This record gives sequence, C-alpha cells and structure tokens, in this order.
Amino acid sequence: MTLPHHYREILKGLGEDSEREGLLDTPKRAAKAMQYLCHGYEQSLDEIVNGALFTSDNDEMVILKDIELYSLCEHHLLPFIGKAHVAYIPTGKVLGLSKLARIVDMYARRLQIQENLTRQIADAIQSVTQAAGVAVVIEAQHMCMMMRGVEKQNSTMNTSVMLGAFRESNTTRMEFLQLIGRSK
Repeated sequence: MTLPHHYREILKGLGEDSEREGLLDTPKRAAKAMQYLCHGYEQSLDEIVNGALFTSDNDEMVILKDIELYSLCEHHLLPFIGKAHVAYIPTGKVLGLSKLARIVDMYARRLQIQENLTRQIADAIQSVTQAAGVAVVIEAQHMCMMMRGVEKQNSTMNTSVMLGAFRESNTTRMEFLQLIGRSK
C-alpha cells in the first residue's frame, strides 16, 4: 500500500468523501508533504558535513543562534516550531558554518521529541568536531499543546544539552547563555 492510499483511508476514517473535488489530490499532496517533512531519515551526518571541517587555531567559542527549526512530534504527528542555538569550542578544527544549521535540520526533519532532538544535535556536533565542549539550546512551541489537549497558546518548551567544557565550567556555560540572550 502506498502512502497516498493510507491518506485516502485516513480521510475516509474521518468521515470525509475522499472523492469530492477539494480532496481528490489531497492524499498525493499530503504524502509528498510528509515525505518532505521527514526527509531527515534520508540524510546522514557524513553527507551533511561533506568534508567541511577546516584547520583553525581558534579555540574560542563558536556560536550560531536563532536557527529556525520545524519538526513533527512523534506522539501526535503535529508540528513543533522554534529555534536552536548551538555552540562549540574548537580544538584545531572548525566546521563550515552552514553545516551547523544543516545538522539541526537533518535531525529536526524526523519524527521527534524535543528532548531527544537537542541531544542528537549536540552529540552530532561533538562527534564531527571533537570540540572541547558543545552546547545546544532549543526553544519551541508545540502544536500538540496549542491545538489540542491543554490548548496553551503561549507556552514555550526550552531544552538544553551541555557537553564537555559547557557542562564542566559554569563560567563557560554562563558566557554561552549570555551570548544567546538567555541569562542576565
């Protein structure tokens, strides 16, 4: 059975007429959209990094903040939308800047929970860079909280993972948090 077939069955299960004009192509469109929203499964870390690791004497914090992300909650298949802030402390190698955002996207484009997404991004950056430390903070709004269930429109979930120097040094962690505007 194909993905469009399953979407047609979902429409029927909801009591819709899947043959009415407005829904005729919906199963194909929905299947195509879901495949795009979950294309992170088709990507690998090696493919994303693609050799973009460069020798550098820099041993100071590298931060990329406000990386927009879109993911689907694995519990309800509803979107969560937010931004990630990532940092690492190089030890002889720096990662091409766009690769940080691509790593975020690769893991976000899988069925997820935010807690795991945060960890996967941090572990991937650590694995690729062998950094002295990696920090990832994600702030997101979850449609499963907003559109159904408790229906809380203004709630934002924050998660963080601190590895290496960011976990071991309060000063390093606080510098990161201040630079992303999360500490006063």
